[in-house]
Amino acid sequence: MSLTQWETNGWLRPHRTSRKEIANLLAIADRDIADAASTDISDDWKFGIAYNAALKLCTVMLYAAGYRPEATLAHYRTLMAIEFTIGAHRQDDGIYFNACRAKRNAVEYDNVGGASRAEAEELLAFVQGLRHEVLNILPEKYPDLV
Repeated sequence: MSLTQWETNGWLRPHRTSRKEIANLLAIADRDIADAASTDISDDWKFGIAYNAALKLCTVMLYAAGYRPEATLAHYRTLMAIEFTIGAHRQDDGIYFNACRAKRNAVEYDNVGGASRAEAEELLAFVQGLRHEVLNILPEKYPDLV
């Protein structure tokens, strides 16, 4: 599979991004990473905020690659595209992020206490590493966007 095949399947559509859009998405991710590091919020909320930072970083890479997801399963497709936007070494990360997506939905809409402190901290650390990689890739692959 490839992003081109995903477009053919109707899962993605072309998208022309800009420096401003990428900067705004990165600012949201940075805000969310900082907020998720707070000790004054519940583990559920910490998890949800860290998830949002992951989603924004994956969105940055998908937009930079020239695509955006169709409305149906937009979060899922954005997260799963990480293996194509960053590299095959991130394939399992898409699976991890999808599990996080399901947990985030449960704690956001269905129940309290679904995310543990350890899970929230693990996701936050993971997202911090992803941010570092994204910030290294952007100037190399997409210098016009930074």
